[in-house]
Amino acid sequence: MIKLENVEKIYRTKTLETLALSKISIHIEKGEFLSIMGPSGCGKSTLLNLIGLLDNPTKGKIMLDNADVNALNDKKQAYMRNQKIGFVFQSFHLIPDISVLDNVELPLLYRKGVSAKERRKKAIAALEKVGLSARMKHYPTQLSGGQSQRVAIARSIVGEPEIILADEPTGNLDSAMGSEIMEILKDLNEKEKTTIIMVTHDELLAQRTQRIIRLFDGSQVD
Repeated sequence: MIKLENVEKIYRTKTLETLALSKISIHIEKGEFLSIMGPSGCGKSTLLNLIGLLDNPTKGKIMLDNADVNALNDKKQAYMRNQKIGFVFQSFHLIPDISVLDNVELPLLYRKGVSAKERRKKAIAALEKVGLSARMKHYPTQLSGGQSQRVAIARSIVGEPEIILADEPTGNLDSAMGSEIMEILKDLNEKEKTTIIMVTHDELLAQRTQRIIRLFDGSQVD
């Protein structure tokens, strides 16, 4: 489903060149749940951004459903990203002055042919999946950290993506809330067959995924 071949990412300024990723080759099967681990600054989030089409590699090839994403223009990459990928971030990235329900609806605003009624129906269903249907009229400032991350997950799945990319989804939560978020992700993987790629610093959480990719200084170590 996702294939990276000898991917490198170099960030350049006028005076500095930084190698963020070097010769990364990964094959991720449809329906797999894997984690990416490594120390801060090793390239984990950079790798996730490349897989999520938020950035382009300096060298190498990225294939998504047999399509060479490097060869797609920005518009086609944005379309593929909107149709196939959901994102969950450590800091939730919820908009504070709109309701939980409106936050979850946001990704569908960029899909043609989805009516307001259908957007609302899908958003309610997504909130029900994460156990927050009773909070849909609340605002993000009225939620706990765990509830905010549940909303973020609901937003990521509202468009029924094939892939969820989760960047430190439990990083701002205590262990109990982190475990609850992990259970939601596992349910999505096992019941919905959603492919999940999760960046984490937590070895215990990573051990609950099907495979661990470890990075150090921008390179794979196993």
